[in-house]
Amino acid sequence: MKISEILKNKEVTVSYEVFPPKKDMPFEPILAAVDRLCESDPDFMSVTYGAGGGTGHNTIKIADHVQNHRGVTSLAHLTCISSTRDQVDRAIGEMKACGIENILALRGDIPADFDGSKTRDYRFASDLVKEIKVKGDFCVGAACYPEGHVECEHKDDDIAFLKEKVDNGVDFLTTQMFFDNNVLYNFLYRIRERGITVPVIAGIMPVTSGKQIERICQLSGTYLPARFKAIVDKFGDKPEAMKQAGIAYATDQIIDLIANGVHGIHIYTMNKPDVAESIRNNLSYIIGK
Repeated sequence: MKISEILKNKEVTVSYEVFPPKKDMPFEPILAAVDRLCESDPDFMSVTYGAGGGTGHNTIKIADHVQNHRGVTSLAHLTCISSTRDQVDRAIGEMKACGIENILALRGDIPADFDGSKTRDYRFASDLVKEIKVKGDFCVGAACYPEGHVECEHKDDDIAFLKEKVDNGVDFLTTQMFFDNNVLYNFLYRIRERGITVPVIAGIMPVTSGKQIERICQLSGTYLPARFKAIVDKFGDKPEAMKQAGIAYATDQIIDLIANGVHGIHIYTMNKPDVAESIRNNLSYIIGK
């Protein structure tokens, strides 16, 4: 099923993100985690893509398993900055052969050895969106950044780039993680003012370790509200306490989002079924499952 239809027909959706194993890492533990996550009946499950297609085959393999063996709608990520047109064509062809109807179109992280002076088939996610729409009847999602993309100096410019992606055929958006819901509410107001009306799914990251939040801040510069910082300061060096506090904080975020009219919740599971299950259990009556 297309995610655009799921979003249209359900009052609240809850979805998960998983990632394939890195090169030379065993596949079976990831598949076991995916199977367990599917047991909690998410509305769809997205599978991330390796830079330059490094784990692209595993992405499609997992997405195929999720959809055709577990009966859960899958969303396969596809990146383009390090890919050739032939690589993208092959990936889209494989997805189509598996019956995958949903693709999250991303530029992807820029590799350390990236040479920006070279001519490339794709430079931006908007180029990839256009390509996917030409290649088949796909539902296409894209990423958005409530605090602005880390590489974009001005938020207005970032929203202009987002509008270009949407105009090229994006059906829905998923946000980068955020820890202050007001950041999302302000972002939604700004993009609606600019004519971006597609559904926006809120990306929530349950932080379960102090090291995890350090890495998040290094990579994305995400704003941490004082309330969240206090939790990390108090429990960051106590693994079980931090896990419990992180689940509680994510749950609280989601409850506030749903209460304020946000209809799509996407949980960055980090391949941890127990964390996702705990959040779902906390929301059992709120989301009706």
